[in-house]
Amino acid sequence: MAAGAAQGEETEVDPRAPRRNPDLFGHAVAEQSLLQTAASGRLPHAIILGGPRGIGKATLAFRFARWLLAGAGAADAGPSLFGEVAAPTSLRVEPDHPVARRISAGGHADLLTVERGYDPKRKKMRGEIVVDDVREISSFLRLTSAEGGWRIVIIDSADEMNRNAANALLKVLEEPPRQALLLLVCHAPGRLLPTIRSRCRKLNLQALASDEVARLLLDHRPDLSGEDALVLARMADGSIGRALELADAEGLVLYREMVGLLETLPRLDGVRLHRLADAAARGEADELYRTLTDLLIDFLARMVAGAAEGGVREVLPGEGVLMRRLSGFGRLDQWVEVWENLRALFGRADAVNLDRKQVVLDAFLTLGAAAR
Repeated sequence: MAAGAAQGEETEVDPRAPRRNPDLFGHAVAEQSLLQTAASGRLPHAIILGGPRGIGKATLAFRFARWLLAGAGAADAGPSLFGEVAAPTSLRVEPDHPVARRISAGGHADLLTVERGYDPKRKKMRGEIVVDDVREISSFLRLTSAEGGWRIVIIDSADEMNRNAANALLKVLEEPPRQALLLLVCHAPGRLLPTIRSRCRKLNLQALASDEVARLLLDHRPDLSGEDALVLARMADGSIGRALELADAEGLVLYREMVGLLETLPRLDGVRLHRLADAAARGEADELYRTLTDLLIDFLARMVAGAAEGGVREVLPGEGVLMRRLSGFGRLDQWVEVWENLRALFGRADAVNLDRKQVVLDAFLTLGAAAR
């Protein structure tokens, strides 16, 4: 079951989607923590799975849900040499298991997924989880388990709830029913209400190493070269989800073009800038525009962080020379202000649908002014 999805909307078909993905990489410690907690018989009613976006938090949430709904690993456990039941060492449930198949199809009666819903007025996904989505949790948890076991709710992601939705969730957490578990996937746990955080167990997941992200990326995109996969992994900052998004969106090509344009500062190449802005402004170019603005913000953040540390954080070979040159044009606090101003510009553009070409032009002109 899924709350927030529009009726008639196509269900997930991407095999990498967390509800379908049977594999988990780089989070063995978190997996063992969940296994030990479940084995203790003192499983909390709510767990926050925190960490950077795209590192596998939702994948772990669905993995744990499958394991619990399949009988807490009983199917995998077998007699040991002396006849005892062997303790499970993994949360893995095979994809052909009946529970895994129902969860993959979004049809398990004892699992509810709460996520951002479709806005029929704007004809796109909402930017937040609204109170009506969260209210479904109370109705769901009042029902008796269809299969006599756990009732599980996955909120993906909890930091996308608006204030009313968060307050509705708080009421659920104040009086949780027996044998119910809420898994709160959260990119920024600090954004949650303190009263929500205080009622949940916290499990933090760490970003993956760049070489591990590159290896996983090549598994999904064998058409990439090893060098390009490593650059994308560095751009994604330890997030395999982000690396896959960048690869699918030709993010590396776009990033190289953006860096090439930045190298012309302080006197921008006007022809090149207008060509890039025109490409981002096309009606079908939503993904290109989002990727470009994200990459520009990320570049500035790494440049500022590197300057503060007395080093560089480059993802492309030789990029550090550009970063040092740009950061030398002004004080560190001035570049922090530029970064903040561009984030605000892109936020306003999304909120009031500003002309995208002008937004891109204004962003680079702001950088040009700062580099004088």
